[in-house]
Amino acid sequence: MKILATSVYIGPSLYAHFPVIRLTLDLGALEHWPTARLGVEFESQLLALLPGLAQHGCSYGEEGGFVRRLREDEGTWLGHVLEHVTIELQNVAGARVTFGKTRSTDDPGQYHVVFQYEQQEVGLEAANLALRLLLALLPAEARAELPAGVAPERFDFPSERDAFIRYAQRRALGPSTASLVRAAEERDIPWLRLNKHSLIQFGHGKYQRRIQATITSETRHIAVEIASDKEETNRILADLGLPVPRQVMVYTDTEAATAATKLGFPVVVKPLDANHGRGVSIGMQSTEEVKAAFQVAREHSRAVIVEQFIEGFDHRMLVVNGELIAAAKRMPGHVVGDGVSSVEKLVEIANQDPRRGVGHEKVLTRLEFDLQADQMLAKAGLSKASVPEAGRIVFLRATGNLSTGGTSIDVTDVVHPDNVEMAVRAAKAIGLDVAGIDFLSSDIATSYTQNRAAICEVNAAPGFRMHVAPSEGKARDVAGPVMDMLFPPGTPSRIPIASITGTNGKTTTSRMLAHIFKLAGHHVGLATTDGVYIDGHLTVEGDMTGPTSARMVLRDPSVDVAVLETARGGLLRSGMGYKKCNVGAVLNVQSDHLGLRGVSTLDELAEVKRIVVEVAKDAAVLNADDERCLRMADYTQAKHLCYVTMNSSNALVKEHIQAGGRAVVLEQGINGEMITIYDRGAHIPLMWTHLVPATLEGRALHNVQNAMFAAAMAFSMNVKREDIRHGLRTFDTTFFQAPGRMNVYDLHPFKVILDYGHNPAAVDALVRLVGRLEPRGRRLLVLSAPGDRRDEDIREIARMTAGHFDYTICRRDDGLRGRGSDEVPKMLAAALETHGVPRDRIAVIPDEQEAVASVLAMARPHDLVLIFGDAIKRTWRQITGFRPEVTEARTETVAPVRRDPVELPELTFGGDALVRDERGVRLAREVDD
Repeated sequence: MKILATSVYIGPSLYAHFPVIRLTLDLGALEHWPTARLGVEFESQLLALLPGLAQHGCSYGEEGGFVRRLREDEGTWLGHVLEHVTIELQNVAGARVTFGKTRSTDDPGQYHVVFQYEQQEVGLEAANLALRLLLALLPAEARAELPAGVAPERFDFPSERDAFIRYAQRRALGPSTASLVRAAEERDIPWLRLNKHSLIQFGHGKYQRRIQATITSETRHIAVEIASDKEETNRILADLGLPVPRQVMVYTDTEAATAATKLGFPVVVKPLDANHGRGVSIGMQSTEEVKAAFQVAREHSRAVIVEQFIEGFDHRMLVVNGELIAAAKRMPGHVVGDGVSSVEKLVEIANQDPRRGVGHEKVLTRLEFDLQADQMLAKAGLSKASVPEAGRIVFLRATGNLSTGGTSIDVTDVVHPDNVEMAVRAAKAIGLDVAGIDFLSSDIATSYTQNRAAICEVNAAPGFRMHVAPSEGKARDVAGPVMDMLFPPGTPSRIPIASITGTNGKTTTSRMLAHIFKLAGHHVGLATTDGVYIDGHLTVEGDMTGPTSARMVLRDPSVDVAVLETARGGLLRSGMGYKKCNVGAVLNVQSDHLGLRGVSTLDELAEVKRIVVEVAKDAAVLNADDERCLRMADYTQAKHLCYVTMNSSNALVKEHIQAGGRAVVLEQGINGEMITIYDRGAHIPLMWTHLVPATLEGRALHNVQNAMFAAAMAFSMNVKREDIRHGLRTFDTTFFQAPGRMNVYDLHPFKVILDYGHNPAAVDALVRLVGRLEPRGRRLLVLSAPGDRRDEDIREIARMTAGHFDYTICRRDDGLRGRGSDEVPKMLAAALETHGVPRDRIAVIPDEQEAVASVLAMARPHDLVLIFGDAIKRTWRQITGFRPEVTEARTETVAPVRRDPVELPELTFGGDALVRDERGVRLAREVDD
């Protein structure tokens, strides 16, 4: 049993709309060992080690469902068991995950095991530990069928489990940060983790706010600096008449002893700028103790504070945005004697409390014996072996920090109003939006003016765990007020997101939509196949249609609208980079990339692209002329369903419109074809197609459709009609506005069209456009196909062009993608011959630059040259930099092209000779059958 492949989905995917991991698991010989055959001992050992598995509902949807599956007649297979064990291990480490599914693949003994995760590394490590555990529990008969060394002979699961918990804790969000994230999710505020620690972005684009633990983007730096300086904090509060102990800052143990004598024993010795109770010594009664405590404090800070000791309980008062939100009484880690058990045994009993765990795994942290615990015991005249009398409290820590085993009791409801006012004034005095006020008082229900109470510290980034999950008393929602401060109710946290997918047209449509928004005054973030653009400026070049580029746009603090091209590859590889979009559009589902990443049919491809409309919130925009797009309407929860059709007689769209639905329809009018919007019974003529430059006066029907989708999405995102018209009327297909998308160059005596089309449907659209342009001269073509496409797809690309061009040069892409150097061009040439193209009208020039140079050299006035390019920038430079020869032969009038091939210079294929035209320009090498 081994893991063959791992895929991590960070957002909505084929499997779920939340983060999941998919393992491709090969059971090998264990395919013949379902749980029924593994036996009762395997099951009992597994449930003993992970008793939480008994709570899993599995397919039965009720507690104990998974155990029932284990015990069915055949039982269940180990891939399914691995799924549940991986989920349970994450639960043990503190993650809140429940979802999983396991399905067999087309290969015998192999399974896709899918499970939910919170932290990627933790989910992956849980799967590895689960695999090792299952192998360790196998009976001897099953082990015998495995290769030597696969199943471990010895496996200390308790140690492995604890190591995994510590591993998870190092990578998990801390309890305070996690509570803020949960508060954001409850308010539908999106969030992104920006590093491996506690730096979190809430909201998208220009609305974003950030936190680092409980320091927010609104926290003033100077306030944090003041709070970190205990002496300065003490002085500021004292100047305002707030109760604080007297203190002295010292730099040597002698100075510390002198200060303690002046203040009067007992005293507290603590570092100037440490936190979490590190280096703090309380109740020092002599100069010797003070000097020793000074050395402890110096390990954490150069300067040390000697402070007057205040008798009383340690309270933490949490102030958020000028309001007391919670108060807790903190007790240092301790045990209570029973008159029978030793201190060591009492600690063991205390740690059996299910609320105690490793680090921040649970509500409480385990008690540990260390140097400080030994010192506290020695101070009390005890040791680990001592048996304290019944009821005696034995402290193992001097401070009440939960991270060292302390406990907390909620006292929010009994705080005296004077103490509330005091805490709020202290937070404002320091300038903190979120502040933890450490208040020593014998009774917090009594005013500080009536007892010897005092503020000993003001903390920036106070922990929330003691309030969110107190040991005793009521849990308080302390994260909610923080989120309400960052995002007051009614204020936005999300920028509008448009997600666009489809086989063809998505890049042009994305650029059109971004252009509309930009001219409407927005700061647009655009992710496309050629890069990420922020406000029209290319910031990252490359294919940026996956989740990483989407998050790049959503993290930019200047962006107020995101237009995200969403390609099949990113969806299959990592899912989407965001949980929901405002408008999702599927332009079409056509043959491309089939046979890759487990997608072999158009229906499977449609299921992948459907994810975009599944997560659309406001509107789903679908191609009503594509049957597979139409079926997606059943899977969207969007408020509006908008159909786009180029067939004004489409019966389904007519019915949809009559019911008050939204649609964009291409209608025939007196001046040509009109893009028309229907919405809630209104008929809204938008603009004539010939007024959209990208449509080449309405002839480029594929761009007419792209413009209709851009209009539909813009309308659904509340863009004014005037702005939609203005955007479409100023969008053209120049190289600089839409590189590789029907770029026309007509400064030569002949016209050149460069396009990135690389599948049959895209090639067919351009071939049809050439026919509608009706060039007066010849039609010349440079044709290619990506090497990773199926043979039948490559031949189909050739078939689409057969009979439409007078001469075709077949080439390959720079990236071979597993093919031979001339395999693709030869395949194209052979397919063209099969479909009736004469051999002397075909040339094979594998290198793209040579192929482009050859076709440009042979072009004559009034010819039309269509180039399907790969390296778009390089090819465009080659086209614009070409200098045609001006001769009598090249400038003579050429009759309009006929449907039968126009005469070309005689070509000879044979031997190793290069084929040249009458001017001696090389056209092609031999086509070898």
